Order: sequence, then C-alpha cells, then structure tokens
Amino acid sequence: MAHDDHDKGLLHDLLTLAERKRERRSVLRWAAGTSVIALVGCGTETSDGGESGECSEIPEETQGPYPGDGSNGVNALALSGIVRSDIRSSVGDASGVAEGVVLTVTLTIVDAGGDCEPLTGRAVYIWHCDRAGDYSLYTGDAAGENYLRGVQQTDGEGRVTFTTIFPACYSGRWPHIHFEVYSSLDEATSSESDHATSQLALPEDVCAEVYAVDGYEQSVDNLSQISLESDNVFSDGVSLQMATVSGDVESGYTATLIVAVEV
Repeated sequence: MAHDDHDKGLLHDLLTLAERKRERRSVLRWAAGTSVIALVGCGTETSDGGESGECSEIPEETQGPYPGDGSNGVNALALSGIVRSDIRSSVGDASGVAEGVVLTVTLTIVDAGGDCEPLTGRAVYIWHCDRAGDYSLYTGDAAGENYLRGVQQTDGEGRVTFTTIFPACYSGRWPHIHFEVYSSLDEATSSESDHATSQLALPEDVCAEVYAVDGYEQSVDNLSQISLESDNVFSDGVSLQMATVSGDVESGYTATLIVAVEV
C-alpha cells in the first residue's frame, strides 16, 4: 500500500503550513443557472453574513510525492492522451485499467478575486491513488501504469468533469484527490506553470459505504485510524475542500466542488 511520505515529512509540512493558515476571506456565494447559492467547497448556503459575490480562495496544499507533473520525476502532462474525461485507463504504452467503485468528479473553477465569475478555458489536472492505495507511475503494482491522471479544460460555466474510481484510504491520510489549476491547456505542461494546487476531501459516511466493497478491504482499518482533525492537510479546516457527494456503490457516486482561485 502506498504512503504519502510527504505527509510525515517535516520539511513539506512546514513549507505548506503557512500557506494553509493564511486568512480566508468571506465565503463564496455564486449562482449557476437555476441552482441555489453555494458555499465554496461544500455546495450549501452560508449564514456567516459574507457579502454576495465574494469568494474564499481554495487553500494551497502540497502536491505530495506522486504528482506526475514533472516536479518529482515523471511528467504525465507530457503524455499523448492525457487530456481526457475518463481517467480509469492508462494511455500510451501502458494498458492497465483501475478497478473500483465509479466516481464522477466535477470541479467548478471560479474567480476568487472579483465577482466569482466562472473561469472558462482553464486547465485542471487531477490525480489520486487506486483502490489499493498505489499511485500510478510511482508505487506498487501501479508503477508501470499512468491511470487515474487526466487533464480537462473548463467549459463556459467553469466546469470540468472526470470519470474515475473512488480512491482508497491509505495509512496516514484522509481519502482525497489532488488537483492543479493552470491558466490554459497550453500552459498545462509541468508544475512550473501551475496556477493553484490543492486537494479535495471525501465525506466519511460515503467512504465507509465504499470501503465495504470487495477490493477496498485495507481502507477499512486505515479510515478507522485517521480523522480530519488528525490529517495534516485537512486539520486546519476542510470546509472549502469537502466535496458534496451523492450516489451509491451500485450506480456510482458523483462528487462536486466549487474551487475559487486568484486570477
């Protein structure tokens, strides 16, 4: 099972702690079409008195040791076929397919510095571990694969949608998905040009449902030994990063998150 060594590494923790502790502005209120006004990160209306049209920027988080963006060895962003919506299979010379409960992830990228307008034409790169806790390109049986990594360009409503699998819970980390936001597809070539880096958290009740499914056995014990309060990425607050998740293990789940970034 894979382990995010950075999560126990003092250097990474110290470097990112200041970023994660920065003052957050008022909560995002943004309406898309006929949908209700939403809170950044959890999709529910806030009652904290924040003014409409003001956003809270998504916390900047560590990339971890397995980003595949050129900052730590391999660069999946250079792979032909990496721009795709279904990231369950590998591309290029690799042929593996990640098995697990289907998860559809939709991120809406909005302007944190102004009126929360959707940001169109941005590129979003996401990656996460498989159901065994391994990261493609780096660890375990997934080292020779490049699945569970992909890039999409935001549409006219600032949205990107990926079809993937529900990630495992591995030792020392709360279940999560990494992502980076780039100004455009042309810029999404390496971490040197990324605009924002953060992580999406998954709700405990949904994780418990998924981890009762065959193939996720190791996640049951790992989830019982971690909490949002003890996780060293989410322990300082997770409201802007907790996805809203619906669905079931048979038909799959849908996770949504509004991500406000400075432009």
